[in-house]
Amino acid sequence: MISNLAYVNPQAKIGENVTIEPFAFVDGDVEIGDGTWIGSGAVIRNGARIGRDCKIHPTAVIAGEPQDLKFKGEYSTAVIGDRTVVRECVTISRGTAAKGTTIVGSDCLIMACAHVAHDCVVGNHVILVNGVLLAGEVEVGDWAILGGQTAVHQFSRIGAHVMTGGGSLINKDIPAFVKAGHLPISFVGINFIGLRRRGFTSEKIAEIQDIYRIIFQSGMIYSKACDTVEQTIPQSPERDEILEFIRSSKRGILKPYNSRKSGEEMD
Repeated sequence: MISNLAYVNPQAKIGENVTIEPFAFVDGDVEIGDGTWIGSGAVIRNGARIGRDCKIHPTAVIAGEPQDLKFKGEYSTAVIGDRTVVRECVTISRGTAAKGTTIVGSDCLIMACAHVAHDCVVGNHVILVNGVLLAGEVEVGDWAILGGQTAVHQFSRIGAHVMTGGGSLINKDIPAFVKAGHLPISFVGINFIGLRRRGFTSEKIAEIQDIYRIIFQSGMIYSKACDTVEQTIPQSPERDEILEFIRSSKRGILKPYNSRKSGEEMD
C-alpha cells in the first residue's frame, strides 16, 4: 500500500507488497524490494537500493549525499540487504568516488540516531545501538555489536563477532571474536556469550582464547605474536582470519587492556 500522501517518483522501482506511509519521500533512482515497509516521513534518495522485507522507520534518510568535501556529485549508491531494520533518525549516506557505494548487509538492526557514512561496509546480522557513528570507509564484520554512542574513526575496521562497550572511541582496528572497551580502546576479552549463542563449540572458543593470549598477553609485539601463533596453533579458518586481519591492518590494532597503565603502543 502506497499512501496518497507520500511522494513516490514514478521512475522508482517498487516491489510487491511494499508499504509507503504518509509523508514519506521516494526519489526516482530507487529500488525497494518486496515486502518492505517505509515509515511516515522517511526519505529515500537517489541511489538507494533496499532489499526485501526491510523496515525503514520514520525520519530515517537513506542514500543522502555524503558529508565529504571531496564529493563532487558523482554517481553512487547506498545498498541495504534483506530484512534489515533501520530505526528513527538514522542516516545512511551513499558512496563517493572512493568506493562508489555504501553497504549495509542483511538482517541488521540500525538503531535510532545512528549514522553510517559514505563508503562504509557493514556486514550481515550487525547491530548498531543508538547513536553509533561510523565515519567514512569504516568496515564492520558480520555479527558485530557496537554499543550505544560508539564513535568509529575513518578507515577503521571491526572484525566479525566483535562487541564494543557503550561510548567507545574506536581509532584502531579490532580483530574478530573479541570484546573491546575503555579509553583508549582496549582488548577486554573474548566475546564468549556471543560466540556460544552463534554455535561456536567450547573447543573452538578455547582455541580463539589461546590465540589471543599470545597476541595480547605475551608481551610480544604483534608481528612477533602472529608468527608465534602461526607456529604453535594448528591451522583453522578462525586462526587464519585473525592473523590476516592483524597483519593487514593499516591503522594498527587496539591495545591490550593492561597497557593502559603504561600508555605504550604496540606495533
